[in-house]
Amino acid sequence: VQLQASGGGLVQAGGSLRLSCAASGRAFNVYAVGWFRQAPGKEREFVAAISWNGGTSVYADSVKGRFTISRDNAKTTVYLQMNSLTPEDTAVYYCAKDRWGRGIVTTKAPDFGSWGQGTLVTVSS
Repeated sequence: VQLQASGGGLVQAGGSLRLSCAASGRAFNVYAVGWFRQAPGKEREFVAAISWNGGTSVYADSVKGRFTISRDNAKTTVYLQMNSLTPEDTAVYYCAKDRWGRGIVTTKAPDFGSWGQGTLVTVSS
């Protein structure tokens, strides 16, 4: 399963964006998927993750209440709806699937693999 993130762009503070993570390949439905981000000069950090069937999701405290992760297994796509964006959300956003196909949510980067190319989100003040 290969993943490709898209939907980034330039938005003003307070605005919204929806990122998409499209998967190619079989057996997408068994994998949990996570979103991470990396700001310039900072380490990659966890943003959100969703279980294989969408029944469980988890968020970083910094985005809780503003971001929503969802998935459409029929379209083999995971979404990240981002609202009330702030300049601190500026980063390259990456999606990845859980490395072992367990389908359960995790927040740790080493538990993920098949990292897609990131998409840049820039929030202006």
